[in-house]
Amino acid sequence: MENREKETFNYTYSAKEQKEIKAIRDKYVAPAEKEDKMAQLRHLDQGVTSKATTVSLVLGILGALIMGLGMSLVMTELGTVLGIGTMAMVLGVVIGVVGIGLVCSAYPVYNRVITKEREKIAPEIIRLTDELMK
Repeated sequence: MENREKETFNYTYSAKEQKEIKAIRDKYVAPAEKEDKMAQLRHLDQGVTSKATTVSLVLGILGALIMGLGMSLVMTELGTVLGIGTMAMVLGVVIGVVGIGLVCSAYPVYNRVITKEREKIAPEIIRLTDELMK
């Protein structure tokens, strides 16, 4: 009876722990294979649209903030606080129009960036699609 108790083997398996161990290991193991061509194609295409989206969002947000400053000058007492008095209305309208112009230019800038980036990576996209379609 004593002998049997010594021969037993206890093992506790935790799927969550194994998943965490695998995730940590994957950080340190060099990738054996390069990413497949379809993944490369998706990555290149996504890079073009994300860059254009980022540029147009920054431009639109900046324009909205500038337009808000102009509206504040026109609609509040900010002009008297800043010491520009009656010129606040004129200055506020000019600043607001500049902000509106920036907001309106966000979409054309988006289209221009998309076009330029697509021209830049077109040879690589064509090469990858040719290889995938064979």
